[in-house]
Amino acid sequence: MTVGPWLIPLVVLVNGLAAGVLAGTQLGGWPLLQSLPAKEYVHAHAFFATRYDPFMPVCLVLTVLGDLALGVVTAAGLVRALFLAAGALAVATVVISLVKNVPVNKWVRALDPAHLPGDFAARDPRRNWGGWNRARTVLCTLALAANCVALGLLL
Repeated sequence: MTVGPWLIPLVVLVNGLAAGVLAGTQLGGWPLLQSLPAKEYVHAHAFFATRYDPFMPVCLVLTVLGDLALGVVTAAGLVRALFLAAGALAVATVVISLVKNVPVNKWVRALDPAHLPGDFAARDPRRNWGGWNRARTVLCTLALAANCVALGLLL
């Protein structure tokens, strides 16, 4: 392997941080958001949506780039496959974030909780946002598991 010995721990670190934030959101933030009345939900979601930028995108992009680099330079075999699988899982996490979660976050941040649109109940994004957040949490956590197994095999 020609990549410095620092890359694997860095990838595990940033992947773990991203998975941890997503798991924390799934275990704590999401149940709170789901239980709130509409006006309070909009206020709380807008607050949460601004707290993880640019932290989460940086962690996810570093995971993708690091895993792809490790997958390219690692000798063929199970470890290489694990790094590439982790990279693919991280890419899927990024895609879901960009296509499904970020647009909702932007829309909710643009709303005035005191003056919600009349059709807010019909457009309430919680059902879809929660499902997509759960999916990206699972994908990012699976990427972390693949990275940890790869690291374990190298040790």
